[in-house]
Amino acid sequence: MSAHLEIDAIMGTTTRIPRLLPAKEFPEWKYRIEKYIKMKDFKIWRSILGGPIRITTTLEDGTIIKKQVENYTDDDFERVDKQEKALATLTMALSPEIDQGFHEYTSTKALWEELIEVYEGNEDMKQSRQDMLRQKFNVFNYVLGESLENQLQMFITLTTEMTSAGVMVTKSEINKKLLNSLPKSGI
Repeated sequence: MSAHLEIDAIMGTTTRIPRLLPAKEFPEWKYRIEKYIKMKDFKIWRSILGGPIRITTTLEDGTIIKKQVENYTDDDFERVDKQEKALATLTMALSPEIDQGFHEYTSTKALWEELIEVYEGNEDMKQSRQDMLRQKFNVFNYVLGESLENQLQMFITLTTEMTSAGVMVTKSEINKKLLNSLPKSGI
């Protein structure tokens, strides 16, 4: 497969769903899959966040019971259709290796929440990741022999990771860190 097609498979296009391949890419995938689904059909995204649908009917005595499929209206079928499309979209976005661990989820909301829990972790893990990124930012510096282009790319990647992890850094701090990490003239 060409490098261009590999990137399309991971990043997604307007016609190709972004795939979650390596787990370390979860924050970027999470951002891209949300944008992709909203672009395709915002109702599917609402279905993911809303959780499993319950189609009920109210009896004359006020009792609410599950509606039988043969009594579904066109609107009921459309709601079920959106839920199924949401689940299919989310599961198709997972690589086969990752998808195997999530087969038991039949609700898109439960699947989405479990993916977030597994790949972003609980609050302690999030705090630990934020601390690690802040430390990487604090010690970021020029490496002898490294090209300026590589250094800038690593810095941009680091600050992007910090933003997506919720680490707040002012523009002033970013500018100072970048300027202080540039190679001194004559090196």
